[in-house]
Amino acid sequence: MKVIVLGAGIIGVTSAYQLAKAGHEVIVIDRQEGPALETSFANAGEVSFGYCSPWAAPGIPLKAMKWLIMEHAPLVLRPKVDAAMLSWLVRMLSNCTSERYAINKSRMLRLADYSRISLADVRQETGIAYDERMQGTLQLFRTQAQLDASGKDVKALATDGIPYEVLDRDGCIRAEPALNHVREKIVGGLLTPKDETGDCFKFTNALAKIAERIGVRFVYNTVVKRLDVEGGRRVRGVATNRERIISADAVVVAFGSYSPLFLKPYGIKLPVYPVKGYSLTVPILDASRAPESTVMDETYKIAITRLGDRIRVGGMAEISGYTNDLGQARRKTLEHSVMDLFPGGDASTATFWSGLRPMTPDGTPVIGPTKIAGLFLNTGHGTLGWTMSSGSARVIADLVSGSKPEIDATDLAMSRYA
Repeated sequence: MKVIVLGAGIIGVTSAYQLAKAGHEVIVIDRQEGPALETSFANAGEVSFGYCSPWAAPGIPLKAMKWLIMEHAPLVLRPKVDAAMLSWLVRMLSNCTSERYAINKSRMLRLADYSRISLADVRQETGIAYDERMQGTLQLFRTQAQLDASGKDVKALATDGIPYEVLDRDGCIRAEPALNHVREKIVGGLLTPKDETGDCFKFTNALAKIAERIGVRFVYNTVVKRLDVEGGRRVRGVATNRERIISADAVVVAFGSYSPLFLKPYGIKLPVYPVKGYSLTVPILDASRAPESTVMDETYKIAITRLGDRIRVGGMAEISGYTNDLGQARRKTLEHSVMDLFPGGDASTATFWSGLRPMTPDGTPVIGPTKIAGLFLNTGHGTLGWTMSSGSARVIADLVSGSKPEIDATDLAMSRYA
C-alpha cells in the first residue's frame, strides 16, 4: 500500500520506518525543513518505560491548587476563553480517581514496555547511536510524604511486572553518586532500572536517514492543507501547498498537538490539548557533580538527564494554548532544580527551549483507526512520545497492514472516548 505519514517528529519518523519495514510505500510530509524540529527537538531525553504515569491522578486537583502559588511551580495555568481547554481540563479532572488512574497507568505501562522491546530491536537492526545510556530512572523524593505517596506507583509497577527498587538515601547515592554532595536534601527514591536515556533529536534524524535508505520519501517545507476524502467515508490522499493531491491508500496523522485542529473539519473530535514544556541544555563542567542517567525531581516534576557531555533539564506543564514564548520564570525553575542537585554544569550558557506536548486527558496516546476508512491516528503521547514511540510505531504499522498487533491495542484507539 501507499501510506502518507503526516509529521516528521519522533512519532512520524518511527511510524514511517516500521511501515516501510512492513513493505509499504511511505511518504512523510512536514512543514519544517527537517525531522524533529518541533516537540521532539529538545525534550527531556528520558526514555522512561517504568517511570510512566498519567498526570491525572488522585490528589492532583489539591496539589494543583498548591502548585499555582509556588515560586517554582511545576504547573502553570493561563485561563482563556477556549472551549477546547475547558473541555480537556474537565475530562482530565474526571480521570483523577484511583480506579481511572489504575486503568490508565496499566495501559500506559503495557505500551511503554512494548516500546522498550521495540527500541532494542531498532538498535540491533540499525546500530543507531544517539547518546544513549541504559542506567535507569531515579524518581527522587525530597520529603517523606513524597516517598510514602509513591506506594500507588509501586503497586502498579508490581502488578504489571515492571522491575523497580525503593531506595533510601544511601541507595539513591549508589545509583547517582553525585547526589552525595547534597545528601541532606533527599530522603529516598524509586528506581526503575530498565529505563534509558538518549537524545531524541539525534535518534529521529538518524532513523530518518535509515528510513530513506529503505525507500521512505520525506517531503519537507510543505504544509498539508486538507485530506482528500471520498464521499466522506474513505481517505484517498492529502492536498498540500505544493501539490493539489498526493494520493494514498492510507494516511497516518502524527501532527502532535496540531492533530485535533487538522481533524476537526472531518468531524473527528480528538481530545488532545497542547501542554507546554520547557528544557535547558547545560554544558557539563564537572562530571563528578552531574547525573549518570535520569533523575526525576519529584518536587518540581523536572527530569535531569545526562546526554553525553550535556545535561538536559526538562519539565513543567504550562496550559496556555498554542503559544511557544519562552517565559524567563520557567527558566529560573529549571535552573533552580538542576543547580540545587547537580551543580556540575554551567547554567549561564545553557540553551533554553519550549515545545508543545500533545496531551490526552487520560494520559494514554491515541493509536488506531478513525471513522474514516484508511485514516489512522498516532498522536497524543504527551510527555512520553520519546518513550512510547517505537512501540506505537509497530502498533500502527500492524493496524495499517491489517495485522493484529503484538499487544492489545483496542483501548488505545479513538473509540475509547465514545
